[in-house]
Amino acid sequence: MLNPANAELQTAGRCDVLVIGGGPGGATIAALLAEHGRDVVLIEKARHPRFHIGESLLPLNLPLFERLGVAEEIKRIGMPKYGAEFVSPWHAQPVTFDFANAVDKSFPYAYQVRRSEFDQILFRNALRKGATAIEACRATAVEFHDTGAAVTVRHDDGRERQWQTKFVVDASGRDTVLANQLGTKRRNPEHNSAAIFGHFSGAARLPGKAEGNISLFWFEHGWFWFIPLHDGATSIGAVCWPYYMKSRQTDPQTFFFDTIALCPALAGRLRDATLSSPVTATGNYSYEVKRATGRNYLLLGDAFTFIDPVFSTGVLFAMQSAFAGAATVETCLDHAHHATGALQAFDRAMRRGPKIFSWFIYRVTTPTLRDLFMGPGDPRLQEAVLSVLAGDIFRGTPLGFRLFAFKTIYYLKNFFNPSRTLSAWKRRKQILAEPSAESTAS
Repeated sequence: MLNPANAELQTAGRCDVLVIGGGPGGATIAALLAEHGRDVVLIEKARHPRFHIGESLLPLNLPLFERLGVAEEIKRIGMPKYGAEFVSPWHAQPVTFDFANAVDKSFPYAYQVRRSEFDQILFRNALRKGATAIEACRATAVEFHDTGAAVTVRHDDGRERQWQTKFVVDASGRDTVLANQLGTKRRNPEHNSAAIFGHFSGAARLPGKAEGNISLFWFEHGWFWFIPLHDGATSIGAVCWPYYMKSRQTDPQTFFFDTIALCPALAGRLRDATLSSPVTATGNYSYEVKRATGRNYLLLGDAFTFIDPVFSTGVLFAMQSAFAGAATVETCLDHAHHATGALQAFDRAMRRGPKIFSWFIYRVTTPTLRDLFMGPGDPRLQEAVLSVLAGDIFRGTPLGFRLFAFKTIYYLKNFFNPSRTLSAWKRRKQILAEPSAESTAS
């Protein structure tokens, strides 16, 4: 899909910014830069609409939709999500966290979305703002030079061409185009997981206003997500440790159903449900990249790092980094003497979100954190944790002291239960030492 107004630019093979990847991060930064008059080329390897996992958004996505001018479009395709339910086989009752109880009460809900619809809205918005978008086109090589980069792309019909650009934005998600080329990607040494997922029709949802809430089910080998969508489908996925994924002796669908059977609370909600999509498995789930920037490039969202989808951070991180990235790119293009400082600041900003969430992610399956989530606690500390779960970590909301107090309680509970703590520590070390479950992804 090409923007006719930029036909001359397309022919010339030159642009100010070339964005690799037409997902939420790439489409957002392309829209922002094009809106400010930049010549932006946005390449996407697939054609919209296309399937993508990661359907659960966070409340702090909503102000970003407003700033992009797509809030009403997202509302039309979204399933309202007012909170998150946690279900544990080691605790008697489920617990629900309502976003309305966070420190800032201004963002009481988010949405669950089909990513095919959601991503297409953001992609089309970039076109409306003036970006040139080329679908079914992959970046195959990026060669940096003093004034920018030469990017070689290949269309799905086999045609190749080269673009000369002043700046490259890698928003390629888990393809991690630049990190792979530069050799800066590595497995996350602090986390190790894989996933298997599919869509169901007829799943039993929560009643009333809570119908659209996401549910998290813990089980012996990891955790499940349960994400209700507006069209009646429900996204179900299991995030498991590699030792379990590598135990598979059957086809993915059979293995998936066998895994669901290990979680009776989830299996009960799927008793009358029907699988309505292929089952997909993916390994090598957690990774990080050494740096988010270089002289003429920056990385957004999952192109920089991905840990675990347990708190639904993917789309928020991608879009938040796109807003920060757009300002960084403009500084680099217009004020070269400030470029180094701007890129360093962007790199620090990219590490902030994963650092805050990773403390919870690395511990979310430990008995102590489960107890803290599932049991009664200080309402002020719960407000702070809810603010993190809502994605409110980029606006200066005062959470520091309360999060410190929550973590202190966690460590004290571990200290006074040394046997359980040692057992959890040993198990985590064994999981981290496991080779990646990438071979299970077929």
